[in-house]
Amino acid sequence: MGKVDPAFIQEPEHRPRISYIEGEGFPLIDLSPLHSNNVSAIEGLVKEVGKACKEWGFFQVINHGVPLEKRQKIDSDSRKFFEQSLEEKRKVRRTEKLVLGYYDTEHTKNVRDWKEVFDIAVEEPALIPASPDPDDKEITELYNQWPEYPPELRETCQDYGQEMVKLACKLFELIALSLGLPADRFHSFFKDHNSLIRLNHYPPCPTPELALGVGRHKDGGALTILAQDDVGGLEVKRKDGEWVRVKPTPDAYIVNVGDIIQVWSNDKYESVEHRVMVNSEKERFSLPFFFNPAHYTIIKPLEELTNEQNPAKYRAYNWGKFTASRRRKKREKIYSASRKFSALSAEEKSKVRKSEKKVYGHYDNEHAKNVKDWREVFDFTINDPVTVPASPEPDDEEVTEWKNQWPKYPPELR
Repeated sequence: MGKVDPAFIQEPEHRPRISYIEGEGFPLIDLSPLHSNNVSAIEGLVKEVGKACKEWGFFQVINHGVPLEKRQKIDSDSRKFFEQSLEEKRKVRRTEKLVLGYYDTEHTKNVRDWKEVFDIAVEEPALIPASPDPDDKEITELYNQWPEYPPELRETCQDYGQEMVKLACKLFELIALSLGLPADRFHSFFKDHNSLIRLNHYPPCPTPELALGVGRHKDGGALTILAQDDVGGLEVKRKDGEWVRVKPTPDAYIVNVGDIIQVWSNDKYESVEHRVMVNSEKERFSLPFFFNPAHYTIIKPLEELTNEQNPAKYRAYNWGKFTASRRRKKREKIYSASRKFSALSAEEKSKVRKSEKKVYGHYDNEHAKNVKDWREVFDFTINDPVTVPASPEPDDEEVTEWKNQWPKYPPELR
């Protein structure tokens, strides 16, 4: 990720500012009362959590009970994984069928994020619907991919994942109480939870004023718990519309409300936009944990929080089918862009045609068993550029880079 590819550049209205606003008043909540029998202290804690969820949708927690050595271990193993060569990391890359693993072409709102990630399901196999169709009962099993190095990464992530689940359950009890509900009100939704750990690496960016580590977005799940390093870069959109920087607090976790909590609470608590800035000199690492309910969970405003004066603001939806629908929409986007490209004139398509030196692009002279195929194709690689040997000679160490060619239209194809 050296020279900035146009795919990373944000639209002018969404580009980060060189100067930033510190998040004054950003909630910092001490969870130590949870480890005591002090009823009034716990009641005060519940009020703090409720206030933070209502006013910010975000807060930091300290004295959370997660062993420091487990957090340090996953951070260390994450750095070991990302410092490997691209070739090694891509041995466990995500594909359409293997949706967990390494990925370095993540997009947010059609702009590429300046980062690389490694996704891990906390419970394996992760169960998701095979399609968004309501009558399709087929379930797909998702399995983790594990790299050869570091060899201990699997055990590290499994241990850390269990700590995150315990913390998330504590936080949900506080959120339930803050809404006037029994502490265990949300427990049943997470009996077969579908949660994810993501290892994030944000390399130094030569033009941090143009790109973002992650573009503006809200989290679609229930609750996110983030460990970030001391470099910082997370920005939250305040109620007044200003983007404010969340200053790293040593050993703290940053917690944010997801879209599901917004629905369950019937808008009492709001899922808030956030983004990640990049740094021209320092790399950044972070570890988000996404706590999501079972795939069969029906998401709708809780009956206890609705009445005639405050009717339900959302229609019920199936969480698993919703995520399957989002995956289908991504496929439909590429089909749509493909059709637009195919409709171009032969002259336009020939501007990105494949050649001996340009092995990716448009081609209408494909043959199978010496007979020409009745079709045209457009080839591209997910791992752009691809490095290959320049020749088959064993002693020739020269390598060649194969790069994608992209047409001007449709612009979204890339």
